Amino acid sequence: MPFGGSDRQPLLGHLRADTPHLHLSRHDLTKSDNAFARWPAQALATTWAVLKTNPVNLLLVFVPLGIIAANVGWSPTAVFVMNFLAIIPLAALLSFATEEISCKVGQTVGGLLNATFGNAVELIVSIVALKEGEIRIVQSSMLGSILSNTLLVLGCCFIAGGINKLEQRFDTTVASTMSSLMAVASASLIIPATLYAVMDRRPGGSSRDRDDNIMILSRGTSIILLILYVLYLIFQLKTHNKYFDGKPDEESQEGGEGQQQQQAQEADDEPQILTPWTAALWLVLVTVLVAVCAEYLVDSIDSIVASTGISKTFIGLILLPIVGNAAEHVTAVVVSYKSKMDLAIGVSIGSSMQIALLVTPFLVILGWIVGQPMTLHFETFETVVFFLSVLVVNYLIQDGKSNYLEGAMCIGIYTIIALAFYVYPEETPKPDTPFL
Repeated sequence: MPFGGSDRQPLLGHLRADTPHLHLSRHDLTKSDNAFARWPAQALATTWAVLKTNPVNLLLVFVPLGIIAANVGWSPTAVFVMNFLAIIPLAALLSFATEEISCKVGQTVGGLLNATFGNAVELIVSIVALKEGEIRIVQSSMLGSILSNTLLVLGCCFIAGGINKLEQRFDTTVASTMSSLMAVASASLIIPATLYAVMDRRPGGSSRDRDDNIMILSRGTSIILLILYVLYLIFQLKTHNKYFDGKPDEESQEGGEGQQQQQAQEADDEPQILTPWTAALWLVLVTVLVAVCAEYLVDSIDSIVASTGISKTFIGLILLPIVGNAAEHVTAVVVSYKSKMDLAIGVSIGSSMQIALLVTPFLVILGWIVGQPMTLHFETFETVVFFLSVLVVNYLIQDGKSNYLEGAMCIGIYTIIALAFYVYPEETPKPDTPFL
């Protein structure tokens, strides 16, 4: 038959061009009967779908770069910057996977899970720093995380929620419970600082006795705070869970029914990419990568302090919390924009409360176990800043309403605090603190 004929045969002879098994696309492979073809295709499709959810995932390129930089002997500044940037998208992925799980468990447990896994970054960084004896970094990171969540994240939530609405409403019972626990947490830092100041002025008292007494107070206080957090979980999830189920209270119900219906409709419309088991697998993998990057990040801090002159206090209190709180920040702002203010409050204030009542006391107990003198005695200036931030937030959320001006106030206060700690002088080296 001539090549120019109209009845040309397919190149493969009897196989027609529309034979189904020759046109298996990536989408078709995810439904293939062959498991060896289906599973990799499903994994690739899911990974691509997850990566497309947030533009910040473009920074994932710094994860391998940060690991390579630390192992081939690049400068400490390069190691710090690359691992700093690598943790940001990893924190966002933690947030995303937690949100996927939250779709199955509701807003109350979802907010708790988001705060917990959002704080996994700070916890991992702090454990690494505690192991290396960087007590100052640990304390600054804990306080910085609380300030970042209560002021920066909450302020951005109020602004995001005020873009489309003049005023957002949230449950006052939940907000007041959380703010009361934050006040208790601030008292737990004020008391050791005050006791230290009193004992420091006492004639005849040795520094060893003073430090031992502060250590005893810190460890006892930490145990009490951990008990209070367990009681709060029982209060939130079991005995008083009706206050945390996302329903408006009587005061905020007027004019709030439409907002609640809109939130429910939006929740139903949001597609779910990951199954709970797949999301759990993502949480494990991302947490491992965070631990690796955190190890390299902490190892480079001393060189950064020596080369740039930036104090450890500023790095621990401002820079590290911005990285660690990326998950809460992204989640809280997104849900605030969607008018889910109860969830936003649960993520921002709940995360701060978890740092104050769970993570910080846990690190004190962990320091006791591994032989590191971690205490609840923070510098006086830091303690006062913490107390004032809790006071400001309590005033702003007590009426159960928010607007963009209140958000601007929170961010303004946080910026002032950041400037103060930038010029805050690093303390002079002290002799090794004795511990029990």
